[in-house]
Amino acid sequence: MNLKIFKHTNKNNMKKTTKFLTLSVISLLLFSAVLVSCKKDNGGGNVPAPVTAEDLNGSITGVKTLDAVITYTITGPVIVQSGATLNIPAGTMIKAKKGFNNYILVLQGGKINVNGTAENPVTMTADIDNAQAGHWGGLIINGKAPLSGGTIGSTEISSEHEYGGNVANDNSGSITYLIIAYSGARSSADVEHNGLTLNGVGNGTKIENIYIINGADDGVEFFGGTVNVKNLLVVNPDDDMFDFTQGYTGTLENAYGIWEAGYTSSESDPRGIEADGNLDGNFPEQSGQSDFVVKNVTFDLRLAPAADDDVTNVTNKMQDVIKMRRGAKATITNALVKGTGTAIDLIDFTDGKGTGDAASSISLTSSLTPAQILGKNVNPETGFAGAKIEDGNTGCATTIFAWTKYKF
Repeated sequence: MNLKIFKHTNKNNMKKTTKFLTLSVISLLLFSAVLVSCKKDNGGGNVPAPVTAEDLNGSITGVKTLDAVITYTITGPVIVQSGATLNIPAGTMIKAKKGFNNYILVLQGGKINVNGTAENPVTMTADIDNAQAGHWGGLIINGKAPLSGGTIGSTEISSEHEYGGNVANDNSGSITYLIIAYSGARSSADVEHNGLTLNGVGNGTKIENIYIINGADDGVEFFGGTVNVKNLLVVNPDDDMFDFTQGYTGTLENAYGIWEAGYTSSESDPRGIEADGNLDGNFPEQSGQSDFVVKNVTFDLRLAPAADDDVTNVTNKMQDVIKMRRGAKATITNALVKGTGTAIDLIDFTDGKGTGDAASSISLTSSLTPAQILGKNVNPETGFAGAKIEDGNTGCATTIFAWTKYKF
């Protein structure tokens, strides 16, 4: 609190002792005000003045509702326990300290309700200006929906945090109008978070109107589950824009991925869509391989075209616009790739651990300017009749993302 005491002329020539007593009384009153720092409530009593900042960490049990007037800072793992609910009202700002262990994790049986609106979205971001991708861990949700083979998975954070089951309509809460920025921290090359990680999340969970920007690893990754996601904008993910694995069977509708001018990836194989039927291609015999739907998707590459065909250097290159491998099957309609960047393959089914399912149905329009393809339109060129490069697709509309204020 900044206090000012104004000095003014004593017209009545008051004695110095009187001035001293007067100033002492004023100082005492001001000191008391600082200590009490109260305001009147509607009942006429005194209540503490509102807090404007608060740390957020530890286990959440019961129901915890955040306050939109408080800026929260994640200073350690935030874990929503089974049976607990975390409610986040519209307009809430959540910042995170740098580090792999700064994340929000919703365990099986727990719920998160992010109640943002178009006018007042909820924001989860770094605690500093000029942050880099991978500053903090991001948002992870563990559900009870099926995985390939009917197995149970565990997070990279801890084997104690399991996901998967047999509850296709499992409900982990509701997430609307959420911004996630600078997430995807890693502890090693093989242990890393994404922007949004959905582990065995069921279709009783609502996830709509999400904006993920400048994150490390994937924008969003679906590890099995049945959850449907609608209206998803991903900008500058370090690896894949949209990643599906471990038996995912839901629908992604209205998805837009962007690599901005000046973007470079630290990964060796960044893609628009990467799909595996099972986890890491190590379980080709499992039943229930990934079989998902994508409706209305745009891959927007705003990079300078690559000058050569060196596929080991991915600067200004997308490894594959759509990669279907390891038993994965998909129905992808109204897909569009555009811009000035370079793609090695438009649609690729090949992989050392098994090809993608030949029954996949994919319609992709390429309007790269000029047509910057280093490899093939469809690889291999035969045996995958459902994969078509054809004119006419418009991709995802940008108007549905007006709430993000992103300038397309």
